Amino acid sequence: MAKNSGRSRAPRGASSQAESKPLWRRILRGVFVWGGALALLGAIFLGTAVFFTMRELPDYSALKSSQNGQMIVVRARDGRELVSLGPSYGKWMPYDEIPAIMRDAIVSVEDRRFREHPGVDLIGLARAVYMSITTDSRAKATSTLTQQLARNIFLTNTRSWNRKAREMVLALALERKFTKDQILELYLNKVYFGGGAYGIDAASRKFFGHPATELSTAESAIIAGLVKAPSNYSPTADVEAAKGRGKVVLGLMAREGVISQAEADSVDFSDVQVAKEKGQNSVRYFTDWALPQLDMLLPENNEPIEVWTTLDPAMQDAATKSIDANVPKGAQGALVSLDKDGAVLAMVGGTDYVNSNYNRATSALRQPGSSWKLFVYLAALEAGYTPDDRVVDEPVTIQGWSPQNDGRNFAGQIDVRTAFAYSKNTVAAQLGNEVGFGTVASMAKRFGITTDINTKPAMVLGTSEVRVIDMTRAFAAVSAGGTSVEPYGITKVTTTSGELLYEHKSVQGQVLVPHYVAAGITDLLQTAVAIGTGRAAQIGRPVAGKTGTTSSNKDGWFLGFSSGITTGVWMGRDDAKRVAGLSGGHAPARAFSDYMKVAVAKRPVEQFDTELKLPEWQLEPDDEQMQGNPDDYYYTDENGNLVHPDGATPDQPPYGGVPNGPAPNGAVVPPDYGPQGAPAGPPPAAGNDFLDRATGREREDPGLRPGQGTGAYPGARPTPVPRVMPTPRPTPTRIPGTTQP
Repeated sequence: MAKNSGRSRAPRGASSQAESKPLWRRILRGVFVWGGALALLGAIFLGTAVFFTMRELPDYSALKSSQNGQMIVVRARDGRELVSLGPSYGKWMPYDEIPAIMRDAIVSVEDRRFREHPGVDLIGLARAVYMSITTDSRAKATSTLTQQLARNIFLTNTRSWNRKAREMVLALALERKFTKDQILELYLNKVYFGGGAYGIDAASRKFFGHPATELSTAESAIIAGLVKAPSNYSPTADVEAAKGRGKVVLGLMAREGVISQAEADSVDFSDVQVAKEKGQNSVRYFTDWALPQLDMLLPENNEPIEVWTTLDPAMQDAATKSIDANVPKGAQGALVSLDKDGAVLAMVGGTDYVNSNYNRATSALRQPGSSWKLFVYLAALEAGYTPDDRVVDEPVTIQGWSPQNDGRNFAGQIDVRTAFAYSKNTVAAQLGNEVGFGTVASMAKRFGITTDINTKPAMVLGTSEVRVIDMTRAFAAVSAGGTSVEPYGITKVTTTSGELLYEHKSVQGQVLVPHYVAAGITDLLQTAVAIGTGRAAQIGRPVAGKTGTTSSNKDGWFLGFSSGITTGVWMGRDDAKRVAGLSGGHAPARAFSDYMKVAVAKRPVEQFDTELKLPEWQLEPDDEQMQGNPDDYYYTDENGNLVHPDGATPDQPPYGGVPNGPAPNGAVVPPDYGPQGAPAGPPPAAGNDFLDRATGREREDPGLRPGQGTGAYPGARPTPVPRVMPTPRPTPTRIPGTTQP
């Protein structure tokens, strides 16, 4: 007891501190030990990765010869080279031949510690992480020149941690294998500067028109500033933005001590002359439309290719000149020209591609005005009208809408041909009302209009927006005799070694309307140019076409064809404001004429087929008028549905049959069109009373003399049976299948 009682005990608090202090030290020691071990393992792993990557890197000569991107040579229809797209590589510039100011500029703006870091800028990376933590923003670490080179040669621009890690490993490997001067030489010869230019020599030639050995201080600063955002600072796109960026680069160079501030301030950017891009206005609208189609025509391919197109250089040049010479000041113009098989011979999407690459020929949506009447009269001709039928140009109100003619006057009784030639709005409104606005819309869709179409009464005057290429396609289908035409621009694609990758195959067009309808509308279109609103489009040989002008002169159109070539011209402002004096019969028609005189010069003169080979049911001879049964008739409503006079549809009594099959009463539901679009079998006749009710015809006025009060042009053929415009009625059509005399 005495022995034990002689021992002294430490205070409870002191014992607790002695026990806790070794634990803290153990934890700290563990952190350092494990952290050091992990860092060592990471260093070993990184060193191993860099070592093996360095061994697998190509040698310097192989890196010099490697190229990025796909080269595309675009050729005209005659084989000559139109333009070379994709990457452009200038002369390889050895390090010693690269102007020192160019080397200093790129280092100052892209990687000011280039000569100090091992490929990855740890200081810049640490600063970026610190700024991210303290400012609560995303880390924005600028890649070094070596990292950018690694990405350009070996990787993609995909944003991911995996890509960034691989980029760093490659950068470290490049720094171990090559010198700083070699890396800078590779960078300046391979980096992308915009406009398809890879390397400073290609950029110098593209933007300034001379080799890189002649670069001035201002030009070097502009090129160095392009790497950050080539599309934003391109001298050919925005020269002022490029110069502004160049001044920023000079400021960075002065801050790094490469040049003095006085030298930076003395640089005169007004002396910089930007080279004009060659061939941009002549073909780029066309190539911008045609080349994206390669994604559908070819399998995935990265090798250089040659694309053979339908574009005719002489016609393209004539098209550009015709637009430039005739477009009103402050307005834009577009032109599309198609061969009879749909091949695009020329395409102009605007007055200046460099200033605006927006393709108004294929992308812009504009109102077609009276050129839309093509579809109104096609529907009327298909419903039974002929060019010689009489109509009445008089005031009319349809569903509260009262159209007016251009001259605010009315011609009274005229024939269809004259109404179309002089673009009578009241007649077009009455025809559209009679055949049905939905029928007109369906006709437009049938002829290739791809945009939305409204069916309000005013639609007959072209209130629905369309594209120039679609309207040109519709007129080309008329030129082809009522057969569909599909525009195309690529005939074949080959590799540079000649291997065929794609070849265009001609496809037989679909019959859109009967041949007599196409002949009738061609008759009307020819008259519109001969004596009507399109007289300025005459070229000394047969031309068929139609003008179009929208309200307040916002849009002017002329579309027509001659000798197998169909051309559409549009003019107007991009902001859809009024253009003083613009009308389809003036500037657009003159541009059409100027172009077509060149386009058809080497083609034989072709006469139009305007002979109306009408089906027998439409001839209606007198000896057939007294025969037939009114029950054998049906109507077509606005939606194209067959309706019997008593309200029954063809699949209900009294028909109850199927297309091209027998019906209970012995009639046959109408068959498809036969040869040249004519009905396959003769229809029955009917009594005069029923015909009068069904067609709206009135008896001939004995007091009306041929040509009296018609306002027709000299030589017009009057018809003895005038057609007046009644209230809305369906389109009569006979059901074939009954006995004919």
